Amino acid sequence: MQTDDADASRFQVLVNDEEQYSLWRAEAPAPAGWKNAGMSGTREECLKFVKRVWVDMRPKSLRATLGALEG
Repeated sequence: MQTDDADASRFQVLVNDEEQYSLWRAEAPAPAGWKNAGMSGTREECLKFVKRVWVDMRPKSLRATLGALEG
């Protein structure tokens, strides 16, 4: 039985300064502007982590601007 490459690969979760998340191949260095979010594993494990921690999809700068307008 043949397995899908993405299912067998290891991934890392990356986060940028705007607190947006992305999955990246574990063996590849993070691109500029992104850093490791402290999670690596299968694609499914990483997606579950992102779903749990990324509860507000708005960029950090937008949240800050809207918070300043409200307060």
